[in-house]
Amino acid sequence: MTTATMNKSDLMAPPVAQTIQQRSLVIGVVAAIASVVGAFVAPESFYSAYLTGFMFWLGLSLGCMAILMLYHLVGGAWGTVIRRILESGMMTLPLMFILFVPILLNLPKLYFWARPDGLSDPKIAEIHQSYLNFNGILLRYILYFVIWIGMAYFLNRWSTEQDSIAGQSTLRFRAISSIGLVIYSFTISFAVVDWVMSLQARWISTIYGMLFIAGEALSAFCFCVVIESILGKRKPMSNYLTDTEVHDHGKLMLTFVMVWAYFNFSQWLIIWSGNLPEEIPWYLRRLNGGWEAVGIFLVVFHFAVPFALLLSRQLKRKARTLVRLASWLIFMRIVDIYWHIEPVSHKEFHIHWLHFTIVAGIGGLWMAYFFHNLRSRPLLPVNAPQTLRLLEPTHE
Repeated sequence: MTTATMNKSDLMAPPVAQTIQQRSLVIGVVAAIASVVGAFVAPESFYSAYLTGFMFWLGLSLGCMAILMLYHLVGGAWGTVIRRILESGMMTLPLMFILFVPILLNLPKLYFWARPDGLSDPKIAEIHQSYLNFNGILLRYILYFVIWIGMAYFLNRWSTEQDSIAGQSTLRFRAISSIGLVIYSFTISFAVVDWVMSLQARWISTIYGMLFIAGEALSAFCFCVVIESILGKRKPMSNYLTDTEVHDHGKLMLTFVMVWAYFNFSQWLIIWSGNLPEEIPWYLRRLNGGWEAVGIFLVVFHFAVPFALLLSRQLKRKARTLVRLASWLIFMRIVDIYWHIEPVSHKEFHIHWLHFTIVAGIGGLWMAYFFHNLRSRPLLPVNAPQTLRLLEPTHE
């Protein structure tokens, strides 16, 4: 394919995308029904499991948006080949907006500060009055999603316009992305404080939001590797996805594995060296009752083993081998979020079938929406300068 012969129909997603969309929808609906039943059968497990599933899939949506904005700032073929994957991922944010409602309507089931008995603690009562209360959570939840969906809407709309109008400037993409990455960093940090950190309302960490930012970026790259491994076997992606772009994605996975580990080690080191009563309870809760095994599991299989494997240039250049590690890291991202949330509700190690059905239920709906978005446009923005360069014969 060359720039002379390129047209939209040549770049549409293959039929396998529709097949996966339909199967994902079926899985999502069935798992969602099972999860709703579980909410009545095992409410003590449902809400923490729901928050885990919600935070993972929200993180994937936001990670796609953040990586897309990074691409608009720095450019490169690595981002051109996955640009529409990232755009389709970020445009699932309206679904995540709706899926937060069960959490909003059941705050006392999750958060100590939202229960009457929690207000007997003067410090909790003070925090509740000034910041952590229903009205505050509601207003900030709306604000976060208005900002996120607004940025995603304009990035997506302008990208769609590029398919119809040749010669458009890319300046507006860079302009919104430069400020958008800053806004994203602040808003997700505050959202994580509201929805996850406040599970232990008296605990503080100034680096906590960065743990999720690094994890969301890693999730997005791993997801892109999985999707490109599916589509890369078929036209049109097989025409332009090369080992070079796959290698770049592998290097970026390695980068964010290290960044995630660095932020986690930094938080641990600061809290360990300070040894302050208001800081150590978070780790004490997660290093006892069987939760320490999950922590060790994360150290070994979220960092050490992936880090060692991603040092291999050969592994990073082959999508069919890299996809296995990417799939594993996606699983480890769920385990990491589970380790952040679940020990608050259960002091002893606890896992329930709802953890699987909720992740599958939200994930099935998310994937169906994602593939709907992906199938609605060409897999490359037709008139983008980067696309024209990518499809030059010299690239083939």
